[in-house]
Amino acid sequence: GEGISREGEIIDLGVAEGLIAKSGAWYSYQGDRIGQGKENARNFLKENPDIAEEIESQLRARLLATAPAAEEMAEAAEEAAPETLN
Repeated sequence: GEGISREGEIIDLGVAEGLIAKSGAWYSYQGDRIGQGKENARNFLKENPDIAEEIESQLRARLLATAPAAEEMAEAAEEAAPETLN
């Protein structure tokens, strides 16, 4: 067994974020078909790691862009909370 497929996750997140288009059974990236069915699209990304890395970097930029804002909110909440003595 292979475990969790990195390429499969890239496809799932890419579709969810609108980077990869899914039309029927076909998956497309930037207008180019990358596979009919998820398994073929996954194999395409395995055979073309540069495209997989390109999609992954776009996903990281989109999904991690909100992380600093969440950290700032947590820090502000800590500062606003009254200190307790043990």
